[in-house]
This record gives sequence, structure tokens and C-alpha cells, in this order.
Amino acid sequence: MTLFNKVVVTGGAGFIGSHLVDALIEKGLADRVVVIDNLSAGRREFIERWVREGVVELVVDDLRFVGRWVESVRGADIVFHLAADPEVRRGFTDPKSHFENNLLATFNLLEVCRRFGVEKHFFASSSTVYGDAKVFPTPESHPLEPISLYGAAKVGCEAMYRAYSKTLGFRVVVARYANIVGPRLRHGVVWDFVNKLLRNPSKLEILGDGTQRKSYLYISDAIEATIHLAKMLDRVEFEVFNVGNRDWITVREIADIVVEEMGLENVEYIYKPATSDGRGWPGDVKFMLLDISRIESTGWRPRHSSREAVRLTARAVLEELGYGGTRRGSEEQHGRC
Repeated sequence: MTLFNKVVVTGGAGFIGSHLVDALIEKGLADRVVVIDNLSAGRREFIERWVREGVVELVVDDLRFVGRWVESVRGADIVFHLAADPEVRRGFTDPKSHFENNLLATFNLLEVCRRFGVEKHFFASSSTVYGDAKVFPTPESHPLEPISLYGAAKVGCEAMYRAYSKTLGFRVVVARYANIVGPRLRHGVVWDFVNKLLRNPSKLEILGDGTQRKSYLYISDAIEATIHLAKMLDRVEFEVFNVGNRDWITVREIADIVVEEMGLENVEYIYKPATSDGRGWPGDVKFMLLDISRIESTGWRPRHSSREAVRLTARAVLEELGYGGTRRGSEEQHGRC
């Protein structure tokens, strides 16, 4: 018996979204999945096999505009809203992008759901809503004081979801994700390091002073958490959960892992701090470790540490890019990280 008849996944051709679509189909959780994606960051090939088999409908459209995607929402049992501009750094050069692709798109989606009576919602928020946290691990009750426009946009989206829940009876679960990594990743520090080292294997430019320390969650763990939380929607009105790991890792340590996985030696690290306290760019949160005790109390726990998540991601990215120099050997044969 399926959990949902019709599921809508915005951003479903993207990194997290496509893995969610895979899980929904492979686990038999949905009879029908509709993906709405403008393909600005998503890739058709990530879900192409499901489209060919007729179990996923791909609607290439933009939530910033009220267009043909609207009818795709009608009759949905649940909407997983993952569509967003994922580049935190873009807020420094293109603030309008975060307003339109996060706030405006979310408002348009909520209004269409109101019109069609779609009441169950999963919203992908971010750890950036906390800004420079004063408590580590950081609980959901911590004040929301974002220092990036991306984080501010996510706070605004959360507020809209809360208002629609309280005034219109929407059932909403918000997941404040840590840094999610894994196969199909096309942005972020691991992707950045791999591509820089492919261009120049002797030097690596590192944004910031390398001491930035953050939590990373492997994509399979993130998807398990997402589905776990979605199953709770029958008994919640509006709930927020941190979704991350129990540990964290420095940018310097990530660089070491990528260098090792590429089989390189004597790589010179060149640090490029953008602020006096060593951040990678203005608005970059330097330290992030979420308190995940709340979601753990409901039965979910991460299977991979931050270090394991980064190493597995480096291997996956290198394989996807056709790089043949990775050091795998006996570690991979035995499944160790």
C-alpha cells in the first residue's frame, strides 16, 4: 500500500530532489510523482529513467511565475518544496535571485495550494536561518538571526508556512538541513575543491582561512529523514526539525580528504579569507553544528559521520566526472570510509 497517491516535488530534478524522487518510487511510497523544475540547477537526466517509465511527470516551468505548473498541483496529497536558489554566495552579488527563487516562488506555491486545498507540506529550510549561532549544538529554539540573504529568505519562507498553517489549516513540517552532500552534487565545497584540483593538481585555492567548521550529512541520510518527517504530517500542525549530523569537520580537513581521494601529494593550499575573521565570503556562517536530538527522539538517526559523508561525496563526484586517479583499494572493497 502506497503512502501517497499523488506527490509534487518542486526542484525534483535537482540534487536533493532527484534523490527524493528515487526513494519515493523505489520504496513504493507514491503512485504518481510530479516534478516541477525550471532546470536552472536541476538536470533532466537525474530523473529521466522514471519519466521514460511513465511513473514521473516532469513539468519544466518556473515557480516565480504563475504558469502551466499550476494545474500540476491540483489533487496532490503532499508537496515537497525543495526548489530554491542553493548558492548562498549569490546573495552577495545578486540579492534579487534569493528573493524571487525563494520567497516569491514559495508564496506562489502556497497560494496555488490554498486554491486547490493541498494541505500537507514538507519545506526544505536551512541551518543558515540561525546565522552565527551562540549555542553549539544549535537547537530549534535558538533565535533566527541570519547573516546571509539566503538565510533571510529561508526565514521568510518558514514564516509564510507557519502563517498558512495557523490560518488555513495546512499541515507543515520544516526541515532545517545542515550541508547535504552526495552523488549528483553540483555546488558547495567538495564540488569546488574537486574541480579546482582537476584544473591545477598542485595548488588549491580555499575560500576562507580553512578553520571554518560545519556539519555535513550524506544524501541517503537526508532522504531517510525527509520521508520520516513526511510520514508525521497526519499528526502535526506545524513542526520544525534540525536535520544534520552529530559531528562537524573543518574546511581544511575537507581539502585533505579530497586531495587524498584524488591520489595527489604536495598540494599547496592557498587561503583566501574574505573577512577579517577568516570567512569564505561575506554572509558565510563560520561554524555550524545542529542539535538533532529532537528528530532523533522520533526514531531517525544519521548513518554516516560528516567525515564519511565528505569522503563518499568526493568519490562519487570524481566517478561522475570520469576521474581515474582515486585511491580506493582495500578501503572501498571493504566499504570503509
